[in-house]
Amino acid sequence: MDLVQERPDYDYVLRAADGSSALVNDRQLGSSFILAPDRLVEDWAAAPITELTPEQLEPLLALEPEVLVIGTGDAQGFPPPRTLAACLARGVGLEAMNNAAAARTFNVLASEGRRVVAGFILSDA
Repeated sequence: MDLVQERPDYDYVLRAADGSSALVNDRQLGSSFILAPDRLVEDWAAAPITELTPEQLEPLLALEPEVLVIGTGDAQGFPPPRTLAACLARGVGLEAMNNAAAARTFNVLASEGRRVVAGFILSDA
């Protein structure tokens, strides 16, 4: 049997993520970051999810997504209502989930060709 590694049609694949680190392609990241299928922005200045401000989402929204996926760390959490409202006012959906689930969701949406942007909040563990 021949085994062939399938290569995605996009530049960045999130291979693993937990509350303190993530593996993007072959790069190990230890601080919060933003990921789109064609772009990696390291050192995102993100607050914990319960304190995330609309201003902190601006770098993600500047990439013009149809949906934002926010990895909230080891545990799922939710942003303040005003942060959700800022996304809805721009017609952008926001989904918050723990980092492992966010990684899977990002990869599925990217593989479908969706305009997805993810922000991953990593703790300084």
